[in-house]
Amino acid sequence: MDSSGWVEATGTGPKAASFQQYLSDAAPLIVPTIVIYEVYKKLLQTAGKNVAERFLSHSLRQTVVPLDEYLALAAAENSVRHGLAMADAIIYSTAVSRGAELVTCDSHFTGLPSVTMV
Repeated sequence: MDSSGWVEATGTGPKAASFQQYLSDAAPLIVPTIVIYEVYKKLLQTAGKNVAERFLSHSLRQTVVPLDEYLALAAAENSVRHGLAMADAIIYSTAVSRGAELVTCDSHFTGLPSVTMV
């Protein structure tokens, strides 16, 4: 799940329930470290420390994937190939490298393989 999904899942918006179902699945989620940065920052700004800490607690119990040199190179290539911004390219490349499906509501990922749009 990308940053937009985590933000939706922690809120009460119209897509919250759709994303929350992925949090309750038995399989652990893949969480790129850049998602931890983006979501924690966003929640600190908009929802407060308690909500941000709940997200952090849940996300750190998942499969956290740090950015290494291989993912950085793959992200650069995906950025150029698909016109993705840096963070989106890192998130997408992380999912692809792990054989995972990227769950998102971010239109930047529309039409890419291995992406589920909510």
